[in-house]
Amino acid sequence: MASRGDAIPIIGGTGALGYGLALRWAAAGKPVVIGSRSEERAAEAARKIAETLPDAEVEGLSNDAAAKQGPIVFLTVPFRAQSENLNNLREVLEPGQVLVDCTVPLAAAVSGKATRSLGVWQGSAAQQAQEMVPDGVEVVAALHTVSAPTLSNRAADLAEDVLLCGDRKVTKGKVAALIEAIPGLRAVNAGQLEMARIVEQLTPLLISINARYKTHAGIRITGLPDKPHWE
Repeated sequence: MASRGDAIPIIGGTGALGYGLALRWAAAGKPVVIGSRSEERAAEAARKIAETLPDAEVEGLSNDAAAKQGPIVFLTVPFRAQSENLNNLREVLEPGQVLVDCTVPLAAAVSGKATRSLGVWQGSAAQQAQEMVPDGVEVVAALHTVSAPTLSNRAADLAEDVLLCGDRKVTKGKVAALIEAIPGLRAVNAGQLEMARIVEQLTPLLISINARYKTHAGIRITGLPDKPHWE
């Protein structure tokens, strides 16, 4: 398996979004570490991907162990599990690492409708994550609008944008490079981390639209220049 610094750790990687990302990155030749509360479940998910992609560099570990395997860690758990996971990772994440928070405060977390959202005291799930991670760990909000079923279906073409929110362009640029390693995804700089409170609200909107049209639509921003915008 790749050494630390090369792999993409995915906390909650046995879930729908995390597994879809792991599959797509593995197909793109990126080394991936799937994390789970159950190391056995993580290993099984990794084996499943390896059966589909024999050349894939993929490994399954516990969440704690997975978080140590790379500089940019993706948190892909439901909102109800966000605080628990971040509390467990508090002694694991190190200064200089980046946490990409993909959670959305959907009302489904408290047995409500997935087309409604919950209020978060800090303003957004991403801002809550920034309060909970150790000092020196940066949080970037991303991947709220990409369909998990579409990611998991390698035959499905992706042609959509991923809105990134974070306080430093250089950090968002590193995350953007990983996102754009997945064919069909384009990373868009959506501003400071506080803008995540708006981006997270797009998820219940898309859930409603997709249920109405029985599809897996995403987001596309038009009129952007082709030049890089992360410097």
